[in-house]
Parts: sequence; C-alpha cells; structure tokens
Amino acid sequence: MSKTAILQVNGEKYEFPLIVGTENEVAIDISNLRNATNGVITIDPGYKNTGSCESAITFLDGEKGILRYRGYSIEELAEKADFLEVAYLLIFGELPTKEQNDKFHNDIKAQSIVDEDIKKIVEAFPRTAHPMGVISSLTSALTAFNPSSVNVKSEEDMYKAIVKIMGKFPVLVAWTYRKKLGLPLDYGDDSLGYVENILKMMFRQPNACYIQNGVLIDALDKLLILHADHEQNCSTSTVRIVGSSHAGLFASLSAGISALWGPLHGGANQAVLEMLEAIKADDGDTKKYMVKAKDKEDPFRLMGFGHRVYKNFDPRAKIIKKAADEVLSNLGIEDPILDIAKGLEKEALEDPYFVDRKLYPNVDFYSGIIYRGMGIPTEMFTVMFALGRLPGWIAQWREMRLNNEPIGRPRQIYTGETERPFVSLVNR
Repeated sequence: MSKTAILQVNGEKYEFPLIVGTENEVAIDISNLRNATNGVITIDPGYKNTGSCESAITFLDGEKGILRYRGYSIEELAEKADFLEVAYLLIFGELPTKEQNDKFHNDIKAQSIVDEDIKKIVEAFPRTAHPMGVISSLTSALTAFNPSSVNVKSEEDMYKAIVKIMGKFPVLVAWTYRKKLGLPLDYGDDSLGYVENILKMMFRQPNACYIQNGVLIDALDKLLILHADHEQNCSTSTVRIVGSSHAGLFASLSAGISALWGPLHGGANQAVLEMLEAIKADDGDTKKYMVKAKDKEDPFRLMGFGHRVYKNFDPRAKIIKKAADEVLSNLGIEDPILDIAKGLEKEALEDPYFVDRKLYPNVDFYSGIIYRGMGIPTEMFTVMFALGRLPGWIAQWREMRLNNEPIGRPRQIYTGETERPFVSLVNR
C-alpha cells in the first residue's frame, strides 16, 4: 500500500501521509491541509469520516460486530472480569494485579465521602428535575469542593483525581435516584464490592436491611462493563474536546454527561421504554407496530433495534440478553410493558424484514428491560449509562492530556451574507 494520498485541488496536486492503525485502519493525515493548499479545508457533518485523534483505548469494527477494550474482547471481559478490573484496564492500559486491584478499590472507597454541602444542592432540586440534569450539575459542583487543578505531569495527582471521582460518582448517582423517589440520602457500606455498594446505596429502604441479590449484582456488573467505553462517540468526543482546553476532569465529565443526555445517544434506552409505554397505551398490539415500523411513510420508529455503528449485530446485546432473561426470571416480574418488549423481540428476530436488514435488538433495548425489572425509573436509565461510561471518559481524558493534544477547534464553511453596509435604525 502506498504510504501517501494525493489530493488534487484546482489542478494542483498535494501529497498527504497515511496513518495505519494496529488493526489496519487507514487514515489520511490532513493536519497540514490548510497550510499546503492556502486555506482549503474538508467538511464532514457529524464527523462520520473524520478521525479526531489516535487512541489506544477501544477498538470497534461495526461491520464485523467487534468491540475490544485495550485488545481484550468485550465477550471475554464480560464473562471473566468485574467492573473495577475493566475500569482499571481502560484507564491505565493493563488489567490490574491482585495487589493493584485491591489498592484501587480501597483508594476509591477512601474517597467516597461527599462533602455534606453537596446534599444541600441535591435537596435544592425539585423532585420533578430530570436526573441527568441533576447528576451533571452535581458532577460540575464537585469542582467547587476540589478547586485545585490536576497536574497531569504527576502520575500521583492524576491517580488521586481518578479514584476521587470513581468514589464519589456512585454516591451522586444514588442520591439522584433517592431524591427522585423521596428517600433519605445515605452512604453505602465500605465492606462491600463496588457494584454491591451501588445497589445498596440505591435500593436500601430506611426501615429495612438490604438483601443482596446475586443475579442483580451480575447483571449490573455486566451492564456497566458493556457501557464502559465505545470509542469516539458524542459524549466521549465532548469530554476530550472540553478537556483539550485544559478544563479539569470533573468539568469535562459534566460536559460528557450533558452530551449523553440526548435521546440519540445515552437517552436511547429511555426512549425504548417510552415507546413501549406508548404501545401499551394503544392496546399493546405489537404486530400492529411491527407493520408501522416497516412502513416508510409512517412516522413511527422502532427504538432499540439496529445501531448507527454496528451494521451486523451489537456484540453487547448478545451478552446482555442472557442477563435480561435471568433478571426477569429471578424477580418473577409480571409487567405488561416487559411482555410487550419480549413480543417485539420475538417478532423482530423472526421477521425476514428485520432479519435481512440486521435490525436486531441492541444494548439499549435490553438495558432498558433490565433497569425496568430492577425498579429503576425510566428517567434514571441514562444516569446508569453514565455510571458505566465513567471509566471510559476518564481514560479518554487522561490519554488526551498525556498526549498533549491541541485544543479542539473545528473549521466551517461560511454560507451567510457577504459584506454589506450598516443601515441606521430609522431607515430599516
């Protein structure tokens, strides 16, 4: 393969180097395009064909349905690792030793106490506030209680900032959930594992002991692993571009949370449940809605099926489908919404229209079902997504800062008015 690409503009030819990744992905390095061509730029709405960085964190092949963290397949990690091991892998590059894993967990627990004044901020929100707005605000507020900026040249400073947010963020998630339900804000139990403590902080009733459920622990652990990173998506790119201005870690994460909020991104699992509620309100006729989904003239869209990146199947969905079945079976839930979901899933997996187009249920479809089964309100689904994505955002921010990447500054093609004279107010 030639190691350069030739671009011809207005009869002039320009040569640009090719960059080849470790998985043989090829990119044309156009970082010198404007200088070489006297101002010519590329335009790529949505950046679907534009690489914003070189990264060693996550490899994704949408055509083949491959997702790997630091070279490890998502299937093997979900089966053999726990969430904290995966978090360590993403952030620091290698799976932790037993000693490193224990230290990581203990250091996180030591940083899990949140300043009591944060409670006042939580209590100031009305119960009607959307949980994503609350968690974004609380994450940003952490900056006020931790004002010193991270010295990215110091591994010790970087590590302290990482365990601090890994310790405090689950508490903020639990408080956001409990505020929504009108429950007292509380801490968990530092004798528990990371995921077990999250469940206890969220679900413990003030007048009862919380009994851990192994099926729920395993399901949540897998969900967090499956959501931990996904290459340069909208929220991750946001974290990197905000961080490129040398904004702090907490501020960059808050921006990522806001990006995740949208229904086309992290809010997709919430959109799935809202769609199921709408079908239920219309007599729950799944066959009717499958017909509507196939009608190009019908505005109805089947949420939770297919994926913008995965053109074959979503490897995460294959893993989490089993967990969803186990959760519903273990809890013995009878819920018409979940019955509708299972009906849609069965028909989509058997209908040639969906099979031929590879419109299989994706991770958002099954995660919504699991969260519904666990009793988590629909508006909290994206907050749970953020909890899983936290180590990926941290890893991406850390990599960007250690690589000393330049501040993000996209160009544009101006399409407005050309120069014109000012007209005074009386003559307009």
